[in-house]
Amino acid sequence: MRRLAPAAAAAALLVALLAGCSAQGQGSQSGEPAVDDAPSGEVAPAPESKDGVATSEFDAQATDRSVITTGNVAITVDEPVESAEEAADLVEQAGGRVDSRTETPGTDTQPASASLVLRVPSDKLEAVLDDLRELGRVNSVSLNASDVTQQRQDLDARIEALSASTSRLRQLLAEATSIADLIAIESELTTRQSELDSLTQQRDWLVDQVDYSTISLELVTEEVAPDPAPDDFWSGVIAGWTALVAFLSWLGVAIGVMLPWLLALLIVAAIVVIVMIASTRRRRGSSRHPEAPAPPSAGDTLGA
Repeated sequence: MRRLAPAAAAAALLVALLAGCSAQGQGSQSGEPAVDDAPSGEVAPAPESKDGVATSEFDAQATDRSVITTGNVAITVDEPVESAEEAADLVEQAGGRVDSRTETPGTDTQPASASLVLRVPSDKLEAVLDDLRELGRVNSVSLNASDVTQQRQDLDARIEALSASTSRLRQLLAEATSIADLIAIESELTTRQSELDSLTQQRDWLVDQVDYSTISLELVTEEVAPDPAPDDFWSGVIAGWTALVAFLSWLGVAIGVMLPWLLALLIVAAIVVIVMIASTRRRRGSSRHPEAPAPPSAGDTLGA
């Protein structure tokens, strides 16, 4: 009985620990606010601003939001490949990086172009965008911001709870005195460590997306740049005339492609019509001149 007492105590401690960790994890996921560490019966003082006015907890957190910023930028340049090199240098000088880069040199059949995916430090995004605008004529700029503050806080809380849980399990593992306790503690420790690693990877990816904005940059030449929209009467007339000429040109190409097929269809149709006309005339000729009855034979005459 004395030998079983330490094992029973360790098992009871493990059950209590797991129950406490589960309750702590559920509390962190439900989004319940943490309880202040102020002594019982005392009220924690509210934070004060510089002018002595109390500031709410929401206002204090508003200055530390987690925002993921993504965007697309299209610029018309003279030499897309050279401009891509300049853009990469600008981003690297700002402390960012280039995640992907595609360059297409100009040939007789296609104009030159380049596309890059840039990761820019969020606090230097506006400065980098201003530098990129200097590369050429800006065709379009679009930015999108997504607030992930709540998601990041939830991950931080769950990681903190799991870290404390794994630390307690390691302590119990060092104090275990039976094989059954070792197996139970190691199994639970492996499960919680795997979950902790997964959450840590999610948090690291989220932090990287917040710290570095993602910008997709397209560099094209004047040949493939989109035409600006008309903004007055004469520009509208010119745009309409250009569209009409383009349509007529396309229609001529389409007719040229279909012409051999139309000629082949006309020949087949002419053959079919000729065959039908010949067949109709033959039928009409046979109906106008019926066949004469055959003359009686000699046997039929003698019998008569």
